Parts: sequence; C-alpha cells; structure tokens
Amino acid sequence: MTQTDMTKYVNRDVAAIQPSVIRKFFDLAAQIEGVVSLGIGEPDFVTPRAFCNAGYQSLLDGKTGYSPNPGIIELRRAIADYQQRLIGVTYSPDNEIIVTVGASEGIDATFRALLNPGDEVIIPEPAFVSYQPCVQLAGGVAVPLPTTAEQSFKLTPEQLAAAITPRTKAVVLNFPGNPTGVVMSQAELDAIGAILAKHGILAISDEIYAELLYDGRTHASIAASPGMRDLTVLISGFSKSLAMTGQRIGYICAHPDILRGIYKIHQFSLSCANITAQYMALEGITNGAAEVAKMRAEYDKRRQFMIRRFQEIGLPMCRPEGAFYAFPCISGTGLDSATFCEELLQQQKVACIPGNAFGAAGEGFIRCSYATSMDNLIKACDGIERFVGSL
Repeated sequence: MTQTDMTKYVNRDVAAIQPSVIRKFFDLAAQIEGVVSLGIGEPDFVTPRAFCNAGYQSLLDGKTGYSPNPGIIELRRAIADYQQRLIGVTYSPDNEIIVTVGASEGIDATFRALLNPGDEVIIPEPAFVSYQPCVQLAGGVAVPLPTTAEQSFKLTPEQLAAAITPRTKAVVLNFPGNPTGVVMSQAELDAIGAILAKHGILAISDEIYAELLYDGRTHASIAASPGMRDLTVLISGFSKSLAMTGQRIGYICAHPDILRGIYKIHQFSLSCANITAQYMALEGITNGAAEVAKMRAEYDKRRQFMIRRFQEIGLPMCRPEGAFYAFPCISGTGLDSATFCEELLQQQKVACIPGNAFGAAGEGFIRCSYATSMDNLIKACDGIERFVGSL
C-alpha cells in the first residue's frame, strides 16, 4: 500500500518553523542513563504548600467552573497592587490586566493580536527561543539584532535606532534575560524608551524573572520609562518566582485598547486560565514573599558557585545578575556550541544547551541553568572541567 504524504495538509508557515534546539538536547539526554542536566529552565523547588492549600480550599469551596475570561478579579487586583509596588506603574484590574495560561500564552496572544502581515519585530539576541516563531506564526517579520558579551548582551540605543524601519511595530525586551542572566537598569531602559516613544514603537516586555535578582539589584521595567506606559505590553507570570510552572498562570498588563485585541485571542482560543491555579497564584502573590526570598537566596548560592567554577575552568562569561542561567563562552575550546554540548553529553553525561539555540549571536556560548541542586551543579561542573581539560 502506497504511503500518503500527509505533510501537504500542514500550514506552510507552521511547516517552515524549525523544532526547538532545546527539545533536541532534551531528547538526546533522555537516551543516556545518569545524565546531569543543566538544560531545563524550571525551578527545582516544588510549589509551596500554602499555595497548594489555597487551590485545594478553592476546590472544597466549589470553585470548579470557568473563571471570567480575563481571570478572577481578586487575582487581577492583586497583580495591579503588585506591579504598583514593584515598578510604580498603575494598571486597572478591570480593563488593563488579563490572566493567561502561562506567560507563553501571553507572548503568543500578544503577537497574534498586534501584528499585521509584514510588520517587523526587533528581537535582541541571544533571545528566548519562542519569540521568533511566535512572530512568524502571527504573520510578522522577526528582525534579529545581535548583542555581544562586550556590551554585556544589552541592547544599546544606537543599535536600536539603526535597526528601526518604517515597518517596525515592536521590540522585544527580556530582562532579567534568558539565556544570559543579564539585567538592565532603569536608566538604561529609559534611554531605550526615549527612542521607542519618539517613533511610537511598542515594547513587548517579558518580565517573567523580575523577582529573581541578585547583588542588591532591583527590578526595572520599560513600562516605567517616560512616555512608555501605554506603549508597553508587560508580560509576566508565576512559573519562575513561585515555582508554579505546571500550573500555567501568567498575565498581561497593557493599555485597554491593546488589551482588548489580546482579549479576543484569549477569549476565543482558551476561554480562561485554570481557576484552581488562579487561587494558588493569588495566595502566592499576596502572601508568598518569604517563599520567594527563600528560593532566591538558594539560587544566589548556586549562582555564585557557578561564577567561581567557570572562572576556574577558564570559560569567561558576563556576570549573571538575574534569572537562573549562566552563559559561559566556549569559543576558546575550538568547538562550536552544538558540537561542544553533544560531546560533553556523550563523554561526561552533562546536558547543557548550545548558545545557537538562542539565535546566531549565541554561537560560541552555552546556557547552563542552575535551577537544580548543588550536588548536581558540582557533578556537572566537574564534568565540564574534565571535558574542557581533555581538549
């Protein structure tokens, strides 16, 4: 019987999207017994019991149906209060906040709602792997803008100004950054904001790691920059800071006119986020500061260990001041990032992510997540040291 080629039925834009390099290395690692993984960007902490109890109590109270499309009002009010305290920007819980199925839905729905065919979105790289595919699937044109370790992987006003064209609709910002762990100050963001405000260009600001800052840093947001409050779509969530990845709760804060468009995508594709998880997030954002501080302190111990070990191994990197990633340079080994990670996995059973997974500007680097136990970090760094020494 002749096999029918069913790929012809797949949308051509979907077919053109390349699978995630991160997924490739997850699959490779799964085939090798005893692997120590620094690949996954997920807290190794379980969701705190108080958050779980809040969700359980909501079930006992009979709150098991659909929530309002934009999320329960109590959570939206708590998000508004939180953002006012965090960045000093006021959002109305009635028409400027939507609770989403993770920050990932927020990213996708934002691009789908805002982009017309051919609209350009500037994406500073190295960048989180979802931005470019989501732009393309929404009919937009992703414009990678490479940054370098010499500039601490920070977008400069001069770079941004040179990249703007008449078709530029938005620029993506992600600070603290994945994969680099780099943080921008409010003054640095203000300089970026001045250019965006001048041209009327949107900022899509992914602030999912806002709570994970070190070295005395405080979170800064482009939404707080002069003239940028209404031009910013702020996307965040609870997966990283509250160890709630599996509950899939995120949110978007934006001007009502912009949020109205995003709301249509959310309403017709997903209806609402999980109501039980919303009550868990409500407990977390309202009463979970101590839990966040405890997890952040543990991440900081691991971060300092990684900084020291990579220095000893001889792999230079920008000092990560946020999130839970180290992004060391491996170009001095003579291997490209994919080959380095493949051989490291085969020879030492240590899984890292090649830098080119995050765009061409990531070539020559590897991403190492320290959202794992100290024992695993010691084993992984010992393996990396042996591997680099063997070269």
